[in-house]
Amino acid sequence: FVVQVLVMLLLPLFRKKFSKYALFYAGFVFQIVGFAVLLIMAGTGMYRSITWALLIIPGALVYAGYGLLNVLLTIFLSDSVDYGEYKNGVREEAVIFSMQTFTVKLASGIAVAIAGVVINLIHLDTEAVTQTAETLSGLRFAVTIPPAIILVIGILVFRRCYKLTERRMNAVGDALEKRRAGKLYGV
Repeated sequence: FVVQVLVMLLLPLFRKKFSKYALFYAGFVFQIVGFAVLLIMAGTGMYRSITWALLIIPGALVYAGYGLLNVLLTIFLSDSVDYGEYKNGVREEAVIFSMQTFTVKLASGIAVAIAGVVINLIHLDTEAVTQTAETLSGLRFAVTIPPAIILVIGILVFRRCYKLTERRMNAVGDALEKRRAGKLYGV
């Protein structure tokens, strides 16, 4: 969690060196690599022979990526608001940002439901001191492979569907400034 907040706070510095798209893809890659490292550590039993502190590495990667994606999604929503104003002449940030809140809550509910199903499928016994080997394997799989697959799908959907490049948004910003300046002066 600390890494996530730190990345979010440092994003303005990162933006001076990297485009928002490069950082967005980096967020996906950090998470996918973090899940892969976690799977390797868990699958090989490496975590038993090394210090538990090394488990911080995959966690830091996942949370760093999550922090980048959280902030950048908000930036992309702001771009969508500007683009909507450019295309329609109406600024509808209340609608767009309220949909973000709804979507986050809906996704959280779905995630909890999926977690409940997975717990039942892998037969996690909350009362047991130790879990069966099958349960541990199922847990390792559930917390690494599906999230990584969903992240890859997210990259593909983003690349295919999100067309508001930085160059395009600069042009939109310039056009909006001119339009707003004209309204101020009654043009």
